[in-house]
Amino acid sequence: MPALHELQTAFVQTMFATEAPALVAAVAGDGLSPSARLQIYRHHVLTSLTEALQATFPVICRLVDVRFFRYAADTYIREHPPMAPCLSEYGADFPTFLREFPPCRDLAYLEDVARLEWALNTALHAEIRLPLDPTRLGEVAAEAIPRLCFACDPSLSYLRSRWAIDQIWRVHQQEEEVASDCALHEEDVCLEIRRWEDEVGFRRLDPAVYAFRAALAHGQPLATAAEAALEADAAFDCVSALSAWLTDGVVFDFTVAPDMEENNSCKPL
Repeated sequence: MPALHELQTAFVQTMFATEAPALVAAVAGDGLSPSARLQIYRHHVLTSLTEALQATFPVICRLVDVRFFRYAADTYIREHPPMAPCLSEYGADFPTFLREFPPCRDLAYLEDVARLEWALNTALHAEIRLPLDPTRLGEVAAEAIPRLCFACDPSLSYLRSRWAIDQIWRVHQQEEEVASDCALHEEDVCLEIRRWEDEVGFRRLDPAVYAFRAALAHGQPLATAAEAALEADAAFDCVSALSAWLTDGVVFDFTVAPDMEENNSCKPL
């Protein structure tokens, strides 16, 4: 009898690739051949994972038709089997897969729509954190303010696309009629995705505001974020933008970078 880890490896191989003889030999027939029993289980695994992907990427499914989606999902599942037991965590690299999947080569917008759907899925299942009390910033010395770094709501993410992916997403909701052109034109779109109370959604941002907020969300110091925003718009109002950032409920903690010139990382106060 093979060792447990050998059987586990053989099981994964059988579910997502080719049937492993060692596993077949270890399965009792009991009225069905071992291969037939494994085929039933394989079908169940592939069906469950395909349905999980459809639930996470419903707009992609509508864009390409459910039959093509299932074909793409089957290829993806076999090449990228799940590494964790939680189905809501499965599909993080599906957008990249779509970009590289040869039958999708002419659908350049598909990857970014999938990234939007994955961001919404992540926001939906993200941990809830209480927003920062802005009065706590009174602890920070004036000369340290440019070195402020912020810890953000886990549901928060930022996405920039050359396609109107927000419009594509909206017109492909179940209750909407699907427009023939579906906003399939190139357009610089900057999105903030997050959870607002009990709902998950997104909104467009001005490119300078996007540069500012995305830099802060990625742990960059305030001065670095301001530089990114001013590069996008020389008239950017950093003070107002910071105030809006702090009152928007997206920050739950802050730290201060010790030395911006030598190290952009942040450390706790």
